[in-house]
Amino acid sequence: MPVDQHSDPFEDRFAAALRDTGAGFDADRAALTAAGRTRGRRLRLRRRAAVAGCAAGIALVGVGGALVLPGDDASGPRRSSTAAAPTASPAPAPAAFSGDDLLRTLKGLLPGGEFGQESARGTGDRMGPAARLVYDDGKGAAAVAVSLGRIEPGSEAARETTRCPDETFVPHDSCTSRRLPDGSLLMLFQGYEYPDRRVDTKWWNAELVTPEGRHVSVSEWNAPAQKGAAISREEPPLSPERLKEVATAPVWHEVVDAIPERAASAQTPGAASRAPGQDVGRTLAGLLPEGVKVVARGGQEAEFAYVVVDDGKGASLVQINVQHGMSDVADELYGSGETLPDGTRVATRQGPGDDRVPGVLMWTVDTLRPGADGFRVVVSAFNNGAAHAAPTRDEPALGMDQLRRIALSPEWDAMR
Repeated sequence: MPVDQHSDPFEDRFAAALRDTGAGFDADRAALTAAGRTRGRRLRLRRRAAVAGCAAGIALVGVGGALVLPGDDASGPRRSSTAAAPTASPAPAPAAFSGDDLLRTLKGLLPGGEFGQESARGTGDRMGPAARLVYDDGKGAAAVAVSLGRIEPGSEAARETTRCPDETFVPHDSCTSRRLPDGSLLMLFQGYEYPDRRVDTKWWNAELVTPEGRHVSVSEWNAPAQKGAAISREEPPLSPERLKEVATAPVWHEVVDAIPERAASAQTPGAASRAPGQDVGRTLAGLLPEGVKVVARGGQEAEFAYVVVDDGKGASLVQINVQHGMSDVADELYGSGETLPDGTRVATRQGPGDDRVPGVLMWTVDTLRPGADGFRVVVSAFNNGAAHAAPTRDEPALGMDQLRRIALSPEWDAMR
């Protein structure tokens, strides 16, 4: 979660899964702070590395599985020379799919209509296969997109990809997440391109992860482009059930299987030692001052957690970001701040929390511990109880001194 309210973990998650691989869809987010931009770039690189790593892992499993045929028993009787089958040759590599193949497949899965503004990438593209087009079923033009890749099966990334977003940060109309009979995880989301609803462009999305780690993402909008286009119809063209049918079409499995295997990228320093979001949240809750009651809590990234507190004067959102490897932007982030005797750098900010919601305040204490790991702890408090919501009180429930004590607590050093 970036350190301001202009973005959210769910949007980052789908930006990585779809917009970074979405065949030309450009993310046009509100301007973030320098720290947010730097961290966002790092998160995207981490996710790409994770997907590449998954590809290599699945490839190894495939090779290992081919060494022993089902039913073979090394301790049992040997087959006779006359009955033995010849040594199996390696299975041929799956046929490649071009961008045109993906477009034809996507069109074939949609109800009859007209198509335009088509673009696509095939399985040989380093950005991964994806296709997008504008589809008109006679009720208005709508953008439709599909992207495909691999995710390590059973991993936190797989669960996070198919987990419904937290309404504290991502208001939406509907979301379901369930396991299908074949073991796949499927999420069907009905929400908006902009969580703050500054534009009523609807975004409906299906995220499928199979037991083998195949990842299929299908999105649709009620406009001919995800951003910057006038709304052309009341709702996206595909119902949730039809969206599910497109996402679960077996043909996408063949496309994912044809993606070339690539070596995993080097792991980002510090990634293996990150505490899960629930541990970050528990630590934050334990550092809250007396007199505030936690009424809600959550976290959607390994580095981010939040609590909503109430001291009897109204709900107040408090969020924590724990980051690694931030030394390279220290001067940019803390140039006008202070340096403590132990070398810790501190910056504070008090100002608007959401430039699209009048009256929202955001108070922040931002700290960077000394050392090569670039360990950063940022704590912010707001005078509203949810991102993009109207103010619920005049000021945040926690003052700057209280936020400072939380951010500088030695409790966080256990997560370095």
